[in-house]
Amino acid sequence: MAFLGNGYCSSGSEGEDEDEGMEGYRKGGYHAARPGDHFAGGRFVAQRKLGWGNFSTVWLAYDTLLNRFVALKIQKSARDYAQAALHEIELLSAIAKGDPTNSKNVVQLLDHFKHAGPNGHHVCLVTEFLGDSLLRLIRYNRNKGIGLSRVKEICRSVLVGLDYLHRELGIIHTDLKPENVLLVSTINPSKDPVRSGFTPILERTVSNQYSGSVISFSEKMLKMRARRAVAKISLRRESLGGVAAEMEKERSLDGISLKCKIVDFGNACWGSQQLAGEIQTRQYRAPEVIIGAGYSYSADMWSFACMAFELATGEVLFAPKTCQGCSEDEDHLALMMETLGKMPKKIASSGTRSKDYFDRHGDLKRIRRLKFWPLERLLVQRYNFTEPDAQGLADFLRPILDFTPENRPTAAACLKNPWLN
Repeated sequence: MAFLGNGYCSSGSEGEDEDEGMEGYRKGGYHAARPGDHFAGGRFVAQRKLGWGNFSTVWLAYDTLLNRFVALKIQKSARDYAQAALHEIELLSAIAKGDPTNSKNVVQLLDHFKHAGPNGHHVCLVTEFLGDSLLRLIRYNRNKGIGLSRVKEICRSVLVGLDYLHRELGIIHTDLKPENVLLVSTINPSKDPVRSGFTPILERTVSNQYSGSVISFSEKMLKMRARRAVAKISLRRESLGGVAAEMEKERSLDGISLKCKIVDFGNACWGSQQLAGEIQTRQYRAPEVIIGAGYSYSADMWSFACMAFELATGEVLFAPKTCQGCSEDEDHLALMMETLGKMPKKIASSGTRSKDYFDRHGDLKRIRRLKFWPLERLLVQRYNFTEPDAQGLADFLRPILDFTPENRPTAAACLKNPWLN
């Protein structure tokens, strides 16, 4: 199961036909956990892998002391990864301390410890078990958009979390995106260990069902990859008629709880101690980050607006690519201006990289012809929104997508917006 980012993963994660590969399982790398493995002196028992990232793997685990399922994040053991985990623990500890009632819509850290394994000492974080990501929800509904009433409900949850992080704690997430917001419960009840009545595994039981002999972790991974390859080939051989028709159908989202929480603080920082270099995943990156003009809490708000658009339409707002004679950054800035209008010259010239992209008039150097397609027109013509719905969503998003970071409304201000209420 692929997992993008450093942090937590839900059951049924994105890219289920992928895994992290064997090359990361070496000194300084991942810990080769297996179902039934014990952690923290036997308190936590691994159940199944939920996902993985460049920094860690994430497991469903059973807390034998409190008789509950939790998420166990096992960091790679190399020093840099361990330091990153300790930084994340610092942030998550502050988040948990300030939210004793667990009502701020941000993931709760329950415990942390170190685990010794063949590849080194791994920092481990234990958090509450959550459900599927918003990206999973978007894909579950065939990238058709989830409906504006649901978008509003999710936006309210995320804004409560952002307001808590920004105003009360002084934390910038720096990587807000659909993968990093998880529903509190799973879309599919069978993936939820509580709702499905899953019996906890309390001892390791990895054996070869054919010969009875114990198989190695690497052998097991190879067998799993082989099975996945066969399954993918079989799927391609299915007749396109029935399969394609089924894939085009929208699925019912009725009965799915949309309460959600912000997760993955592996890249987060204190507002007073900003990270050096580039932040944010490409499609959700704010213009001030691209041009090197510094950033603040308003960068999270830009990412939030991009995410809200994606929930409403099923597609990302800005999908830049490298074009002939221009960079991905330049294409990204051009896409922004085609939707939002020309960037003010004062902003365009304010970054350390501004001269790479803009001339002295504030125009892009290498992309001269922009095709303007305002947000509300985009929603009507490409996504078939009604005029009132398009206008309402555009009026909500446009101020948050202001090129001037200081002009963007705060999360607290957004929560008071009539469109949400």
